[in-house]
Amino acid sequence: MKNSPIINCEYNIILFDGVCKLCNAWCRFVIKNDINHIFKLTSMQSEEGQLILKHFKLPTENFTSLIYIENNNVYKKSTAFIRITRLFSYPIKSLSVLRFIPVNLRDFIYDIIARNRYTLFGRYEYCILPIADYPERYINKKDIDKK
Repeated sequence: MKNSPIINCEYNIILFDGVCKLCNAWCRFVIKNDINHIFKLTSMQSEEGQLILKHFKLPTENFTSLIYIENNNVYKKSTAFIRITRLFSYPIKSLSVLRFIPVNLRDFIYDIIARNRYTLFGRYEYCILPIADYPERYINKKDIDKK
């Protein structure tokens, strides 16, 4: 595929809405609790995020879902959340029990929160840059080759 990125990253990738305060809080939570460093993060608005979204033929604006990429498979909404939490240690890992709730119901609740996240939690005026203390936790240009 011409002009598609090749992801040179052995990590599982979490793409998030960089202006959403809830999403940024989630990323800080992931960084704090990912003691094995298995996740890399990037905002969907970043250059790297946009390349990844285009590569997987996902929308490149109007972000309404957490995106999680594991072994070249894309997961969204509640399924992304559950697949991420299952890789943490206990007690966080126990949240993966939510997988037994029907996906339609899980995503219905997810969509309600996603639609109201700016009202409930706020939003930044611009995309927040990666935390300086954790630059290795974010996707960067060396993780992506443009061919």
